[in-house]
Amino acid sequence: MIYIATFYSHFGAIRFKKLCEQKKQAAKMMPVPRNLSSSCGICVQYEAGDPCPAAAWPEEVEQVVSVRPDGYHILFRAENS
Repeated sequence: MIYIATFYSHFGAIRFKKLCEQKKQAAKMMPVPRNLSSSCGICVQYEAGDPCPAAAWPEEVEQVVSVRPDGYHILFRAENS
């Protein structure tokens, strides 16, 4: 499945991409799609069986959505978002 994670900072996006790559998950940084909001404007699109590449979401993650034919489905949203 394809997921998109948005972040509060560019640094968070870079760290998350590296975390995905360490777990052997294909990941790329890209501009946030217009209908998703983000504080920094950069997101990570990644492919995985499990949406969370770590034991818990890193604190830099603003939200995570799954990409489906009918649109985006929110899987995680930080409490302060």
